Amino acid sequence: MTVDPGTADLETFLATTPDEPFVMLNLMRYAEGGRALYTEYLRRAAPYVEAAGARVLYLGKGGTPLVGGDAQAWDAVMLVWYPSPAAFTAMVDDPEYMEVSHLRAQALAAAVLQPSRPLVS
Repeated sequence: MTVDPGTADLETFLATTPDEPFVMLNLMRYAEGGRALYTEYLRRAAPYVEAAGARVLYLGKGGTPLVGGDAQAWDAVMLVWYPSPAAFTAMVDDPEYMEVSHLRAQALAAAVLQPSRPLVS
């Protein structure tokens, strides 16, 4: 399972997502020893998140799923607010960010990145 969006994924995201703020749901399952690597990734990625105008709303440990069984068990859950899809894609395309993003890829065995917007405004 890939844990990072590809170029085609980002192009579709930009083309189909309104140019407005959104919250990215991150579901993460750590690889062996991945928790420490992910902590290091968060520390080193923080300046790029801030430069994108984004902010972490919530970061928590995953619990036992009430629905879906073990296949839906995640080690961590994070919600990140972004000012726009362009801000998100600019961050992940930044060459300096890419120098630290390998830590995320190494840390995770599986991931979900699900953009969301409010149902009502």
